Amino acid sequence: MVQPIPSPLWVVSLDDPRAPPTDVWNAMSDAERQAVLDALPSEFPAVEAHPPEGDFHDEEGSRLKRGLRRVFGSGPRQVYVAGDLPVYYPGEAMFSPDLIAVVGVSPHFRKGWVKDAEGGRGLDFALELIWSGSRRKDLADNVTKYARLRIPEYFVFDMPRRLLLGYRLQEGAAEYTPLEPRAGVLELATLGLGLMVEGEKLRFLAATAPIPDPDELIARLERTTDGSLARIRELEAALDAEQKAREAEQKAREAEHKARERAEAKLRELGIDPDQL
Repeated sequence: MVQPIPSPLWVVSLDDPRAPPTDVWNAMSDAERQAVLDALPSEFPAVEAHPPEGDFHDEEGSRLKRGLRRVFGSGPRQVYVAGDLPVYYPGEAMFSPDLIAVVGVSPHFRKGWVKDAEGGRGLDFALELIWSGSRRKDLADNVTKYARLRIPEYFVFDMPRRLLLGYRLQEGAAEYTPLEPRAGVLELATLGLGLMVEGEKLRFLAATAPIPDPDELIARLERTTDGSLARIRELEAALDAEQKAREAEQKAREAEHKARERAEAKLRELGIDPDQL
């Protein structure tokens, strides 16, 4: 199935959607370029579809994306972070890493990353997660493909095996150089972070300090809030007990005063002055 667009220079196929080569893109008018962007699908076509890998894969990818967005969301450094986003390089088949980052661009939401539409900016970082999918695709094919596309750093996390691999494209090189971990940590030069396996998940590090992910921060806040609420309840209970003790003491004094008044009245009835006793 082919969807025509109002340009004689490029037609987007929904079965194998591709952005035009750079020379074709440069020859287009602004209207023709926008038509291409509108025609490029944000969902996965059949050529890119892979069997679902379940909650473990999805949760880890979402957690890492939220964590990276939090790291760069409040600082002066702009970094675009996304996951499972259609990526279109000029003339290339669409691909979609589990996590990507591009440094120095606006972090606003996008329906896809089209390199030429982003001023020729390609991905700086890509990460793939393996749970039950194709190991050949992530551990072999993408190592060759992402190096050819000049993506500076590529990482693969084999979740069942708890194996993290990293690759960096050295200046002028055509192939990736595998990264060697230091104390179990792989360096992300593009992002200025570290990456390591902790238990069954990945952990980003700033210098040597682990960066808590949003779920951990929420849990920590909940524990703090729960502790504060418990302390407030203890204080309220203590104040309530103190108030009740004061009220009981006041009632006892009032009862004692009334009993004394009754006794004095009885003495006066008998002709005895209680003040003389």
